[in-house]
Amino acid sequence: MKSRNVFLSLLTIGLSWSCSNDDEQDQEPLGDYANGILVSNEGPFSNGTGTVTFISEDLSVVNNGIYKMKNDEDLGNVVQSIGFTEDEAFIVANVSNKINVVNRYTFEKIASITDGLNNPRYFIEANGKGYVTNWGDTADETDDFVAIINLQDYAVEGTISVALGPEAILAKDNTVYVAHQGAWGQNNKVSVINTATNEVIKTLAVGDAPNSMQLDASGNLWVLASGKPAYTEDETAGVLSKINTVTNEVDNNIQFETTQHPSGLNLDGGVLYYHLGDTVFEQSLSSTTLGMEAVLEDVSFYSMVINNGRLYGTDAGDYASNGTLTVYDLNTKMAIEAITVGIIPGGIYFN
Repeated sequence: MKSRNVFLSLLTIGLSWSCSNDDEQDQEPLGDYANGILVSNEGPFSNGTGTVTFISEDLSVVNNGIYKMKNDEDLGNVVQSIGFTEDEAFIVANVSNKINVVNRYTFEKIASITDGLNNPRYFIEANGKGYVTNWGDTADETDDFVAIINLQDYAVEGTISVALGPEAILAKDNTVYVAHQGAWGQNNKVSVINTATNEVIKTLAVGDAPNSMQLDASGNLWVLASGKPAYTEDETAGVLSKINTVTNEVDNNIQFETTQHPSGLNLDGGVLYYHLGDTVFEQSLSSTTLGMEAVLEDVSFYSMVINNGRLYGTDAGDYASNGTLTVYDLNTKMAIEAITVGIIPGGIYFN
């Protein structure tokens, strides 16, 4: 009797292992561009097209122009950003007023959105819809809006009027936050949008020209504003603002010096990072004053993203030929790899 039970147990284990092994073998890879880095390249401003570069996770494989490679067509001018749903990438071409929707892992085209956009900037998914910031006509300070995209048919099904220059956009649950950098000018607002009603429920004042936002693990929204530059003849200091997303009130404003204009707010390992001049600094989430602790010096970036202890920084070079992406280890402060990408690399994303 015991022998029979042992035999049945071994048979069950064998079948279980076999099925499990078969499942693993049958599981197909998501696509050629899974488990890697995507870089959106703006392309030349006055003509031509933007592109997207794929870099494998180990940095050994680099494929430039993957959208054209897969779909035999151009993305449009200028490729401003890429936003994501679970399986899709929304590639925003600002000057062309177009968003190309692709499978984020294969980059095969699904749809193009061309109606209902006017100077589109950034995309986010929230509450089953897509939300895209739009500058509108830059000569008109009253026509800025957030477009609402139906993610079933990829049509713009509505708009939300907002203040001048909506730029960075971020979602927390069913609330969307929009930073108003001010288009070609400067603004100092963050709009709070309820996606259940698609209405602006609050407008918060932060520093001048808010350029980037991050959500921490406690649900606080951090907004970095660069301040007005000197050429405006009304120069103002950069500001790091902490917003309580439960009350939607500004809890604290951390001031920089008047001549300090930070950008590129990042959050990694529970620490905030930003770029100022030729230095990357870190800032404790618990500090109510400016720390100014340097983590990387003598660097210059067009854009910057920090992920898992590595800094990925782009250099646009002469803005007419291919730029570079340089990867740094923040522990050693050393560059790991410099990779040639497309013209004016502006966005860095992990796929």
